Amino acid sequence: MARRFVAEADRALGYSLVDRYREAETRGDQGAYPEPTRLAFLVSCLALAECAVAEQDEAPLACAGASFGGIPAAVQSGSLPFAEAVTLTVDWGRRVDAYFARRHRDIVTQSFARVPVDRLGEIRAELDARGEWNEVACHVDHDFHMLSVREETVEWLEKRLRAAGGLPLYVMRPPMHSALFQDLREEIETEIVAKAPFSDPGTVIVSDHDGSLVRTADGVRSLLLNAVTRTVRWPLVTETLKGLGVEKVHVAGHDALWGRVEVMTDAFKVVAVRPDTAMRPRRRSTIA
Repeated sequence: MARRFVAEADRALGYSLVDRYREAETRGDQGAYPEPTRLAFLVSCLALAECAVAEQDEAPLACAGASFGGIPAAVQSGSLPFAEAVTLTVDWGRRVDAYFARRHRDIVTQSFARVPVDRLGEIRAELDARGEWNEVACHVDHDFHMLSVREETVEWLEKRLRAAGGLPLYVMRPPMHSALFQDLREEIETEIVAKAPFSDPGTVIVSDHDGSLVRTADGVRSLLLNAVTRTVRWPLVTETLKGLGVEKVHVAGHDALWGRVEVMTDAFKVVAVRPDTAMRPRRRSTIA
């Protein structure tokens, strides 16, 4: 399945994705999410999703993509052809890189755990009182968040989080999911997304911003664009899935976060569909 996606990606790109990915890995720039890494993520998620679907007796009831997973979700749902998703991923990434090279260079996104919503509200109130801009980028779990701040505020924020019993994790650059980036959203909408041939999804998508059900081409288009400016609220996704009667969730991709938090593991049987699990030999039965 991965070979089929890679071959189609190579045709759309005009170069070998595997070769470019290997070169980027050799240079050690994977942490910066260069273009080959973004595309490898797209291919990996979709190939693994197809593996998961192929092993089930029933079609998926719904799908969702958290943050960067929005484009793979659009493809998996049947709303966006894969070749167009490759082009969209390339153009989108280049636009984002160019934008943050000239704008908002002092903003980063700090992730942290063990800080419940009410405690986070107290910390944000303190930031407001200090005149420090801040905005929640992701609400991942009951006590797991990502907060965008000015880079000069990070040291104070980390100390305050620790004092509150929190665990500061990693700092993301460029930042993400902020109303401050409305002009970037408009650029992507008019110059990139407007060209993409979306159609109504065959599998309903659950919005990672408000948990609503996305059933139309325009809805999918807006969902992807809203990723630029709106907070990811993963607990709302899980509430919607529970309301649909979902009991088992397959998480396709190398996931260290979204499928492992308590709002997922407490509500569903979570099946991790990773490259290593997909490549394990299967037991085959033979009927004479």
